[in-house]
Amino acid sequence: MRRNCALTPGQLLKFYLALVCLSVTVAIGFLLAGVKIILIFTAIELTAVTVGFLIYCRHALDFEEIEISDTRLVVRKFIAYKETVVEFNTRWAKLSRPQEHEKVFSITQTGQSVELGQFLRREQLKNLIAELRPYLG
Repeated sequence: MRRNCALTPGQLLKFYLALVCLSVTVAIGFLLAGVKIILIFTAIELTAVTVGFLIYCRHALDFEEIEISDTRLVVRKFIAYKETVVEFNTRWAKLSRPQEHEKVFSITQTGQSVELGQFLRREQLKNLIAELRPYLG
């Protein structure tokens, strides 16, 4: 399950560089015309865009992965460059249904718990739960 992002970090970098070049070109044009205040506004604009793009890039590669083999269930989550791996025994793991307005469900087993499904639509979430249920005890 992956986050739905329109641009990869590489594409975003190319777009960002084009945007910076355009902004700096416009700022230089106004500077040559004698409007020095434009440098302040260009710096504020590029700072705001940079912060927004950095936040976007931080989460563009997020994913959740479920792997089941025999009695072993492994859940890998990669959120904001932090990877979490949780391993369950399929015989003892329990699946909790999401509440009416929740976007996630959880898999629990004696002190361990992991929430999944944050990147899925409601219909996809129901299908995933139905697909996982036969594998869990």
